[in-house]
Order: sequence, then C-alpha cells, then structure tokens
Amino acid sequence: MYKRMVEIRHFEQRVYDLFLEGLIPGTIHLYTGQEAVAVGACAALRKDDLVLSTHRPHGHYIAKGGRIDRLMAELFGKASGCCKGKGGSMHVCDFNAGMPPAIAIVGANVPIAAGIGLSFKLKGTDQVAACFFGDGAVNQGMWHEGVNIASVWKLPVIFVCENNFYAASTHISKVISSETIADRACAYGIPSVTVDGNEVLEVSEATTRAVERARRGLGPTLVECLTYRHGGHSRGDPATYRPKDEVEAWLRKDPILRFRSKLVETGGLTEQEAADIEREVAGNIERAVEFARNGPLPQPESALEDIYA
Repeated sequence: MYKRMVEIRHFEQRVYDLFLEGLIPGTIHLYTGQEAVAVGACAALRKDDLVLSTHRPHGHYIAKGGRIDRLMAELFGKASGCCKGKGGSMHVCDFNAGMPPAIAIVGANVPIAAGIGLSFKLKGTDQVAACFFGDGAVNQGMWHEGVNIASVWKLPVIFVCENNFYAASTHISKVISSETIADRACAYGIPSVTVDGNEVLEVSEATTRAVERARRGLGPTLVECLTYRHGGHSRGDPATYRPKDEVEAWLRKDPILRFRSKLVETGGLTEQEAADIEREVAGNIERAVEFARNGPLPQPESALEDIYA
C-alpha cells in the first residue's frame, strides 16, 4: 500500500513537469495529496471488482493496478496508451484493471455505478462497484438518483466521497449545511461512515466493511473520506482562495509521510527500505515517460474504430 501511494505521488509530480513542458495536451487534474483514499479503498477490492472514477482519475487507475506506462502514454495522446490516445487525462479506462471509462461530468458516474451494480446483481456474481466522487458531486441530482436506486434495489455499490472541502473553488460550508456528507445517507436508509482520508488503513478498514456488506447482498454504503488536494482544482488553478494556514495545516497531514512514519515506528518498514521504494518507483516512472515519448501517434483512421455506431 505504501509503494502504491508513492507511485501515485511520483507519477503526478512527473506529470506536472511534463505538462509545463508542453508534452501533455489538454488539461490535468492531479491527485496529489489524496493518495490514501484511492489506495485504501482499492486495497479492499478484488481484481474483478470495478471502480468508477472522475475528472481526477490517475490515482484511482494506479491504485486499481493499471499499468503506469500505458497511463503515461495515454496522457501523451499516444496509440500505446490505455485508451489508444482517445481518452486523455479525464477519460482514463482499462477494463483489464477493472476500470471503466472515467467520467469527467461531476456526479455522472454515480448512476452508472448503480447500473453496474444492477448488472452484478442480475448476473448473480458477488462483485462490487466502488464509485469515487468529490464533495461537489453530492449536490447534483444524478448523485441523489443513483444513491436512491442503489438503496432501493440493494445494489453492491460502495460510494466513496473524497471530501477535499472544495468543489473547484467553492468551500463546502457555502453549499452544505449538514455537519458531514455521511449524514445524507440516512435519507436513503443506508449506512455511512466518515473517516480520516489521509490515513490509508482507516480508509481500507471502512471500505472493507462496506465491501463485505455489499457482497452479502445488503446493499450500498457511503464512505466519506476527509482529505485535501495539495494543488488547485486543475493545472490552471493557483488555489489562492484557500487560506495559507489551512493549506499548511493539511500539508502537515500528508498521507504518505504519516503512513511512512507509522510503518517505521511499528517496524513494518525501515528507512532504507523506504528509500529503496522511492528509488524503484522513480525509475519506473522514468521508464513510463520514455515509453510514452517513443509511442506512436494514433492514425486518423483509428477515429472510426472502437465505436458502437
């Protein structure tokens, strides 16, 4: 779990630099700071479970076991990317890793997660779908519709709220009057929990309980994870709307540093092993960059492939 968190952090930091070099087209929404949510939640899932992502999908993809070289190539718009260069940063997809296309529209993945959960129920499998979304999604009509039908039909869906307190630049206090987002679950008759989203083991334990419940046919759970993105909403956002002392306080709660300290204190990891992991991950990221640089661009005729009509 520690290594996977470090992979996400290094990947996003490298993507940030590559974007500034003009090598990555479009825009990017980095996952830096929220690594414990994706890794903790996905640690509770099997390979055949599915995750539904957002406009900030890199961390979910890596946490679910996707190949970082194919993800990097996708961001470069190369045919060797996980979506053959057709998805880009906000529409990452890899069914081999258990990740349908990420949905950039806020809240739109929630009813899709319910549909996938219904598919699992009709097929009689014990698979589950984990649906990630931010605090900004919970005021969308699609969110309420998706959670409601999942509750009514007892669908195997885990609703994972990555509450980083800002929907783009709007603080949660300006749009939600309840004390927590988890409070909303009672309106749909489903259990919920609020956890420290910067503590990976806490996220994992809460998600594990939700997954076990879903596999028994008891329906969905809402897991609210309190976390904080280190940068702005997207690459072009300097995030000047956030108080400096607030940012500094959350940076001191960095999920990777906290987990590393805990592992070292309990003897689960030595400082040398941690350094070795950092070095190994950095090397893997650079190989992924070379894979992306050397990959072929999509041919024009490929625009007519992989379509339904």
